[in-house]
Amino acid sequence: MADTTESPAANCMTKLKSYVRTQKGTILAAEIVLSLIILICYAASLYSGYSSVAIVELVFAILFMVIFMMELDKQIQFISWPWSDLLRAAIGSLLYLITSLICLIGGAGDGARIAGGVFGLLAGILFGYDAYLTYMGIKSTRQHSAAPTGEA
Repeated sequence: MADTTESPAANCMTKLKSYVRTQKGTILAAEIVLSLIILICYAASLYSGYSSVAIVELVFAILFMVIFMMELDKQIQFISWPWSDLLRAAIGSLLYLITSLICLIGGAGDGARIAGGVFGLLAGILFGYDAYLTYMGIKSTRQHSAAPTGEA
């Protein structure tokens, strides 16, 4: 057994604090907070059917934050984590933009639905920014080397 004076919960909190200080951690934390606000707005609305998008994106953002925070992406290598994160962020951006526009266009008289739509637009922009940064990270890690020709 490892003889440590620090409890596992304290170790997890220190990892969380240090990860949230990174750019990716800050973006994921903001995505979680915005998704929670949107979920509350849509749940208070007369038409609470749009809350499923917020629930799914909230769960996926929490899942990816835990995976990246605990560095499980380095241990589980049969999944391409950057491409999975890109797909998550791109789909989240599209879904938030579509549902937000629907809520803003048809939400007359329902303040919670309009508020959810406004926050959804902000979340769509944030998820799109996350997808852009992830794509640029994938693009920069690719190494284009010349194919060997066999000639000396």
